[in-house]
Amino acid sequence: MSEPLTYPGRLPPGAGLLADGRFLPMSEEAGALGGGRVRPGDRVVRLADHLESLGAGPMEARHPVVAVGSNAAPGQLHRKFTAAGVRPVVPLTPATVHGVAPGVSAHVSRNAYLPAAPIRVAGASLLFVVWVDDAQLAALDATEPNYLRLPLPPGSFPVTLSTGETLPSCHVYAGMHGCLVDEEGEPLRLAPQPELIGHLLARSANLRRLFGRTPEEFVTRARRDDGTREAAHALFRSEGLADPGAGLAGEPPRPPARQRLGRS
Repeated sequence: MSEPLTYPGRLPPGAGLLADGRFLPMSEEAGALGGGRVRPGDRVVRLADHLESLGAGPMEARHPVVAVGSNAAPGQLHRKFTAAGVRPVVPLTPATVHGVAPGVSAHVSRNAYLPAAPIRVAGASLLFVVWVDDAQLAALDATEPNYLRLPLPPGSFPVTLSTGETLPSCHVYAGMHGCLVDEEGEPLRLAPQPELIGHLLARSANLRRLFGRTPEEFVTRARRDDGTREAAHALFRSEGLADPGAGLAGEPPRPPARQRLGRS
């Protein structure tokens, strides 16, 4: 993401189909599980028929993934898929996800923003489901070195489409580094980057010494090298700004031999 302070990017106003750089609004239909009708030009056609005309995988061969951060932004998905040599044709549908909300991962991305990570909540959130085929799913996995793709058990975290249908299965990318927390130890909710970064800088003199006093200085210094970002990761934990066990996964997964603090 070229503008870190704008993370997670521009989200769509509703359901639609990302198709080769265009976002086509979609009207959803009950019984289609993410399907509906799109207007590719001056005609309204069934999503299934349009996917077939594009030579793209049908809905029944796609994997629903709940996006809590920039994976819900069509522009970000287009960049990820084209960089991986995968055709960017993917439907996105809004859904009510019970028990999950966007929190903030306890690391700084290589692109100098504080990325989202799912957290457990008592209520529900309106999020997007991204319907990816096998190649797109592999491409997403490759861009998420700091996350584990986990299933969302429908009995504990039901995902309900705007048509009222509940998905029988769904996945989400859970953070490997825990989540940032407030002064009471509760996970922070995702907020605009200037607000989040400003909040952290105000709480930690050591973080200000490392990154400066403003969100703009934070971004500039975070882009310099891996060492600066890794130092921030250590500070988050040592100063109580983060909880390694927070996040959707509950108990933190065992990290690899060297923790990866890369792209997202």
